[in-house]
Amino acid sequence: MFIRTESFKQYLRLYPVVSTLIALNLLVHVLTWVPILGGQIFNFGVGSNYWISEGEWWRLFTPMFLHGGIMHLLFNMFSLFLFGPELERLTGKVRFITIYAVAGFAGTFATYLLQPLDYLHVGASGAIFGIFGAFGALLYYGRRALPQLRQIILPIIVISIIMTFLTPNVNATAHIAGLIAGFLIGLSYFHPKRIISWKKKR
Repeated sequence: MFIRTESFKQYLRLYPVVSTLIALNLLVHVLTWVPILGGQIFNFGVGSNYWISEGEWWRLFTPMFLHGGIMHLLFNMFSLFLFGPELERLTGKVRFITIYAVAGFAGTFATYLLQPLDYLHVGASGAIFGIFGAFGALLYYGRRALPQLRQIILPIIVISIIMTFLTPNVNATAHIAGLIAGFLIGLSYFHPKRIISWKKKR
């Protein structure tokens, strides 16, 4: 289920939203390496609670496309590469984008509400945790019918939450808020009656 066996071309064709998100994150990170311009891009998009309070609302979204270093970027993009395709396949493009974007926004907005005014943050982790939350909602409805998914996703969610609180310099607020947002959206999307309506439309 989460083992990627597609060729590069197949992956791009089958999972266009995930592919585009990965490409955007990689592109933005490369641009932040450019002298002068890179610093301006980072400063313009970093999640700054102070500047959000001053009306720079775009910072509720832009941190999802910035990362604090190459390892931060690679970890998040590997998670998106691995777990995003199955959710995109299950929900479709628009629903997947909704889960990803709303979970990422929820993480940033919760950070704004709960963290100090001088708090700065970047990363797609809130949106990634939203993917985990959506899978959690799918398990809520189909826990008996999806034993393989349960065996894989539940340990990943538990370990991810534990590591969130054990790893230094991690925005735990965004992680948990993204997880909750993804779960709540998933409860709506994966309701048995809603899934039946999807099949009829297809």
